[in-house]
Amino acid sequence: MKDQILKTKGKIFGVTFIKKDGTTRNMTARLGVKKHLTGVGLSFNPDERNLIVVFDMQKRAYRMVNLSTIISIRHESIKSI
Repeated sequence: MKDQILKTKGKIFGVTFIKKDGTTRNMTARLGVKKHLTGVGLSFNPDERNLIVVFDMQKRAYRMVNLSTIISIRHESIKSI
């Protein structure tokens, strides 16, 4: 799944996944957004926890998506279930 998300190359994509609390979430997201960075960085490596950092276009904030709970990815060149 991570490879498919990386293939979006910073373009907007949709992802449906199961959140940590068990609810399903539909998100419109992007990779590579630099605008809202604070310069502090993360205190852990997301790859070690099977997470990917994306920018939520609706909430205008960075979010983590658990790669093992992804249900589907939607992009102009990808339709994965």
